[in-house]
Amino acid sequence: MTRLSAIALPLAMLALSQPARAQSQAQMNVQAANELRRADAALNAQWKQTYSRMKDRDAQAALRGGGFGYAQATLASQRAWLQFRDRQCEIEGGEYAGGSLQGFVRAQCLTRLTRERTKQLKDLMWTR
Repeated sequence: MTRLSAIALPLAMLALSQPARAQSQAQMNVQAANELRRADAALNAQWKQTYSRMKDRDAQAALRGGGFGYAQATLASQRAWLQFRDRQCEIEGGEYAGGSLQGFVRAQCLTRLTRERTKQLKDLMWTR
């Protein structure tokens, strides 16, 4: 058995053993909306933690005679990011303007960028 068939045969058997799951566009849209809700909930939870940490940093800096303005900078960054995310996803969904995929693609974009932002906010939780 060649190396390729040693890999391809099990994959083909696995594919054949899985039931075909046809999804309608409506089902895909519901799934995309649910994923976006989960991503948004994770973002909101991380935002609360990160923003609170930035306020604490400002308070600590004030005790030392000055502050950087971490909370204000973080809030401005978040507001700008929200604008970017929404416009970017309008553009990506616009590739399918008027079609049944437009909303689905937009929701996928929103989910992707929201997850990326959640990681960015988590990365701001440094403890130096």
